Amino acid sequence: MSVTLHWFLPTSGDGRTIVERFHANRSPGPPAHREAGIDYLAQVARAAERLGFEGVLTPTGTWCEDAWLVTAALIRETRRLKYLVAFRPGSVSPTLAAQMAATYQRISGGRLLLNVVTGGDAIEQRRFGDWHDHDQRYARTDEFLTIVRGVWGGAPFDFAGEHLRVEGATVLAPPDPVPSVYFGGSSPAALPVAARHADVYLTWGEPPGLVADKIGKVRRLAEAEGRRVRFGIRLHTISRDTSGEAWAEAGKLLNALNPEQVAKAQAQLAASESVGQQRMVALHGGDPSKGVRGLEIHPNLWAGIGLVRGGAGTALVGSHTEVADLIEEYHALGVEEFVLSGYPHLEEAYWFGEGVRPELARRGLLAGEGSRGYDREAVTAVR
Repeated sequence: MSVTLHWFLPTSGDGRTIVERFHANRSPGPPAHREAGIDYLAQVARAAERLGFEGVLTPTGTWCEDAWLVTAALIRETRRLKYLVAFRPGSVSPTLAAQMAATYQRISGGRLLLNVVTGGDAIEQRRFGDWHDHDQRYARTDEFLTIVRGVWGGAPFDFAGEHLRVEGATVLAPPDPVPSVYFGGSSPAALPVAARHADVYLTWGEPPGLVADKIGKVRRLAEAEGRRVRFGIRLHTISRDTSGEAWAEAGKLLNALNPEQVAKAQAQLAASESVGQQRMVALHGGDPSKGVRGLEIHPNLWAGIGLVRGGAGTALVGSHTEVADLIEEYHALGVEEFVLSGYPHLEEAYWFGEGVRPELARRGLLAGEGSRGYDREAVTAVR
């Protein structure tokens, strides 16, 4: 089992601080120093492709640009890179989503991956005209994905559920290949949906023990459905030539935050209906006074980004070797896919791609790039 690496497109803007536009006009974070123009996003996409990343995640929400349109515009800017397009089942019909995915696969040469985001914040969901409650949203996602996969079967598809109904749903031609479905969610309502529909179950970057527990739950549910699910994790990364340099960089990000920003962000995030978001908030307790190393919640796993950022709030921090060690620790639990990011996204892609990726290759963790005599005991002794 090898590791698959993905990067991130900052479609709400980028900068040398933690850029946060979560929930748009309610955001407490600093402004972006680099706007999310297509030329800059193309730079990030080309860098990710050059550095060997498999794909790039593009987020969804009212706080960022539309993922479908941005990534479609970037298809011709790259040759191999895949686009992990996030979208919300409640804002588009399942037949239209199946059609969009099929078209995307044809015009991109099979480079679409789908990140299904059910939505964990009622305020933002209502902006899309969605008034379902938390569990109803997951029930609708279950029906939505049943329809999408049925439409991709190639014959007219009928379905009547509690939330969605279609008759004779079809598309011009099924996508080839069928795009993998990435899905996240930590609540009791979410996990069975993941077991039935996800190709890759994504979790935010919790400490390994918590990740192992979640993987075990989803794996057992999937086995009961007669399915096998792969596992992925969403993390930020601050990797440098030495551990000291990496933690100094994390300290700069922390020092750029003021208490008012943190307090406003934590008030918003603590009110989220998302169980995954609640678990992120619990990792750091919303207290920046702990200092940079006081927010280290597991060796080389830092929760400081989650003080103001919604969603993924933890980062791999350390030397290239230390970051590779933690990736290997997650990999040993069954995590195959790593969706990574960092501020700024262009520069951090190079730090990781030129620093950590060769280390992973030496350990034989990258498909097609075998071990070159990696010796864990020797590396550990040097550390």
